[in-house]
Amino acid sequence: MPLCTVTLLSLHITTPNPLLTFLSTLRTSNVEPLVISRVLRWIILPTQISTSELLAQNIHWDLLLILPSTDPLPSSVQKLVQHQWTVIAGIPSRLLKDFHAKNEKLLHPAPDSVPKLSGNTGKGGAGLASSSQNLELSPELQSWIRKFCSGSGVEGRGAVSMLNLLSFKPGMKSSYLKYGAAFSESIGSRHGGDAKIVGTVVSVDGKEKMGEEGWDEVALAHYPSIRHFEEMLGSRDYQEVNGRYRVPALRDTLILCTSEIAVQELLGESRREGAKL
Repeated sequence: MPLCTVTLLSLHITTPNPLLTFLSTLRTSNVEPLVISRVLRWIILPTQISTSELLAQNIHWDLLLILPSTDPLPSSVQKLVQHQWTVIAGIPSRLLKDFHAKNEKLLHPAPDSVPKLSGNTGKGGAGLASSSQNLELSPELQSWIRKFCSGSGVEGRGAVSMLNLLSFKPGMKSSYLKYGAAFSESIGSRHGGDAKIVGTVVSVDGKEKMGEEGWDEVALAHYPSIRHFEEMLGSRDYQEVNGRYRVPALRDTLILCTSEIAVQELLGESRREGAKL
């Protein structure tokens, strides 16, 4: 099973446009990422594992970078990074085969292939929860989604990629697998959800995973838009499966909402403006 590197990056702010500088430098290097995505916001915060590295320093994460190897970033790229947090994971070859072509079809689908939004979020659905920590739709998350979608950025209308880290309670992975099956076969796919990367965690920040402690799996889930994600969370059938199989199985988890579309748009605008990439 090939080893891949999943990294969260916080960039130095010493340049006028740190994000564009990083992306431009990465493009001129020999690095060919599987995924490069702009971090938008937390959906679920970790509560037990890696909290000091991810949260305690109040780090603002800028980018998610997934590489098809364990090679370090070139020095020209690394010097632009202020903080980073890295997971090495084994990812099945079948998921990596033709990944770029499959991913482009997900990010830029034919209009008739995208499930239609019902517009019924909150009407006869699961209702709102006080928090999104159990992957439920909360008033705070719903308010952010509405604001995000109303902005002028193309990322507000396009696909989102949700980074998931999972730690299972002893003996409970089978319960999560039932959730995963329901997600891929019905409740997730009905809303355009697609687990495009799933891998087994080998190490975190250079420390090899030992025993049952720490993160077990990493996944990157695709949704055609944040509104599709919202409607899924607000649906009664999703929350029934979520509450029955997913929530009881997890010792800890995190979810970060990211946008690959935002990165593509930024690079596209730069090319149109004549920036040297």
